Amino acid sequence: MSAPKRILASLKASIGDVVFGMEDGTVSIFGLVFGVAISTDDPHTVLIAGATGAAAAAVSMMAGSYLDAESVRDARRVRRDGPVDEEAARAETAAITTALARSGMAPQDVSLVADALSRAPRAVAGLRTELAEADDGASPTSHAFWMFVSDLFAGFTPVLPFAFLPMDSARIVSLVLTTVLLVALGIGRGLVAKRSVARATLETLAIAASAALAGIAMGHFLS
Repeated sequence: MSAPKRILASLKASIGDVVFGMEDGTVSIFGLVFGVAISTDDPHTVLIAGATGAAAAAVSMMAGSYLDAESVRDARRVRRDGPVDEEAARAETAAITTALARSGMAPQDVSLVADALSRAPRAVAGLRTELAEADDGASPTSHAFWMFVSDLFAGFTPVLPFAFLPMDSARIVSLVLTTVLLVALGIGRGLVAKRSVARATLETLAIAASAALAGIAMGHFLS
């Protein structure tokens, strides 16, 4: 597989991390930036606070994503290589054969598979582990990378206007850019999850608005 195809496959397998990272980066840093921006007229102060928060959040989320994916893999391997639980093996065999039957496999073939798995309970755990890892499609490092990139990009979106514009203009541009990014994120969430785009977008905007209001309230309180 060529490098561009590997990158695309990794991105598709990590789409949950991308959505999570962008939502976390946008919402948390948006609230932080507006909380600071409402309490000061110095764009440099907002820039330092926002950039520091965005970088720290991206690294933290990257580490969390890596540890989460690695822990899931470790748990699967322990289940595969550990003592065989006969009852769990029977339940997993039933789940596998039910899925095969729903997929259109002939009943006699399903019975053959069920008989074979009942004679090799350890193979059942190994099969479920291999299928789960194949379905994941990305390494813990890939999950962490896409989480970092998406969180950092989204986190810096509301921050950058304060690096180039006067305070009043920066507030407006930051709000507009963040709103556009949140709308795009909501549309993406709806399309990926095959759910109502309007509902996903409104949910995303509502969460961001709550974070912004919390940040503004804290800024007023501390100032």
